[in-house]
Amino acid sequence: MYGSASDGETHGADETTAPETTEEKAVYKVGIDAPYPPFSILDENGNPTGFDSESIEWIAKDQGFEVEFKQVSFDGMIPALQTGKIDMIYSGMTITPEREEKINFSAPYWTVNQTVIVKEGSTGTVDDLKAGKLTVGTQRGTTAEIWIDQNLVETGIMPEENLRLYDNPPLAVADLINGRIDAVMYDSTVVEDMIKGKPVSKLGFIETDEYFGIAVRKDDTELLEKLNTGLDNLMASEDWTGLIEKYKMK
Repeated sequence: MYGSASDGETHGADETTAPETTEEKAVYKVGIDAPYPPFSILDENGNPTGFDSESIEWIAKDQGFEVEFKQVSFDGMIPALQTGKIDMIYSGMTITPEREEKINFSAPYWTVNQTVIVKEGSTGTVDDLKAGKLTVGTQRGTTAEIWIDQNLVETGIMPEENLRLYDNPPLAVADLINGRIDAVMYDSTVVEDMIKGKPVSKLGFIETDEYFGIAVRKDDTELLEKLNTGLDNLMASEDWTGLIEKYKMK
């Protein structure tokens, strides 16, 4: 997903502190932006679950540390990481060159493209979107925003006012259903849950080949090594296949 035309500068000057410890185990704060199914989900009791959340719990057990989940708005994730409010981002964040200037990423663990959805009965096409003829909505701070901005707005193909940004994807879908926008563009793996039971349909795909990674601060090299080792172990295990099947990732 998640890319940010407004990943932003660090806000505030919270002091970065060492992770808390419990019984000699480091406790790392994990930033998530839920709901972002199937990666980050909140159950009926408000507890984090989902593909990413279960993955980091597996890695934590494998590498001998503990995790505490913190809900953070996506466009505030990187500032929260830089100021020490969280210790890692594990919530469907795309690895981009702009982000790598500010933070470090683990090895990629998932690949996504972008799906375009429209209201049922729409005559719009993906070519219409690429020609700048549609009013398109997406979540603020995501790679969908970056792609539209870089490929359509900055090139003059699409008027800037035709890109509508929302705090979360359901708000964009609601405006789509109500006829305020022509299309919504969002991460392919997430769209199925987002549109289930709604009068919308998938129009097509934009191939962006985005890679998700776990993000940490530049100086947290030891944590990054643990995450890469744990991720390798998880992806080589049967539990990785089980998670993919459980959350219907493919």
